[in-house]
Amino acid sequence: MSLSGAYDDDNVFARIVRGEIPKALIAEDEATMAFMDAFPQSRGHSLVIHKFSRARNLLEAEPGVAEALIGTVQRLTRAIRAALEPDGIVVTQFNGSAAGQTVFHLHFHVIPRWEGVALGRHAAHTADPTQLQDLARQIGEKFRD
Repeated sequence: MSLSGAYDDDNVFARIVRGEIPKALIAEDEATMAFMDAFPQSRGHSLVIHKFSRARNLLEAEPGVAEALIGTVQRLTRAIRAALEPDGIVVTQFNGSAAGQTVFHLHFHVIPRWEGVALGRHAAHTADPTQLQDLARQIGEKFRD
């Protein structure tokens, strides 16, 4: 998909916001939501989305959307560090299918990394929902600190 086009109201993240698809919620505020990636590349791989924006990518973000997202990304990154004690954390955001974007709703990935542990392929496997809920609880406790 190109960098331009119409927003799909039935994309997976829009459906998560509407409560049509279950999620392992870490935290949310009036504008953003952080939850576990169901197809993680590492333990603790999380996502941050805006709940009301219809931006498919960063280029389309309405005024104030990027700021709200980055604030939540920063808080989530700190919470992951406190909860899981990784050696590093990758924060990434894709724009367009050629860049690797597969869900066309603006979102950020926050991916903890540990020395000597290879990064998995995204969507290679579905995580155990019970484990995701447990990680969401651990990270969420630090998010609220």
